[in-house]
Amino acid sequence: MPSPKYLDIYLLRHGHSTANGKGILAGRDNFVTLSESGFTQAQDVARALAEIKFAALISSPITRCLQTVKPISQKIIKDSRFQEMNYGDWSGKKLALLSKKALWRDIQNHPSTVRFPDGESFLEMSARTTDAISTLAKAYSGKILVCSHGDVIKAIIAQAMGLHLDSFQKIIIDPASISVVRIHGSSMQLVKSNDTSHLSVAKGSTKSRGHLLGGGAGARA
Repeated sequence: MPSPKYLDIYLLRHGHSTANGKGILAGRDNFVTLSESGFTQAQDVARALAEIKFAALISSPITRCLQTVKPISQKIIKDSRFQEMNYGDWSGKKLALLSKKALWRDIQNHPSTVRFPDGESFLEMSARTTDAISTLAKAYSGKILVCSHGDVIKAIIAQAMGLHLDSFQKIIIDPASISVVRIHGSSMQLVKSNDTSHLSVAKGSTKSRGHLLGGGAGARA
């Protein structure tokens, strides 16, 4: 019998954004763009992936993701299931202030119990990404690229590793990093996580590094 087809999903986080630089939880704000270093990272990513033949390039419809994948190809499929979490009333607020709220401890330690005020729950975010990954596994084989957001990618990697959602905050996904999950038959495996070796600049804020929400700003300033 033929072996089951495999699918390598390259998970690209958008480049460093203006909100990352200010320590703001951007959420689904389409006015947030890549920062100067973020645009440089996008070019670095394009060079790193230039030799890979992707069966499809898929992106969150949010501006900073579309700007990140634009140097790779103009043929992008937008999929709202990969968009950023809806942080509700927390969107647009400074992470330094949000981290002082009572809900913050649950977000860090028990995210599966959290729903953001007038926003989405982590369970809902995880469910839509699981649905999206399942759809892609049925539609494609070989290699595809998905550009998304820190928390979304962390949830996908947690699923690949068989981790409970409450453990996903232990995963770090930096701006413009590349992770790879492989689907082979009914199994899902983590091939690579948070690779930033292709970046000439890894702009970020060490102060927001400990604020594990929205993916974080990056590894170093």
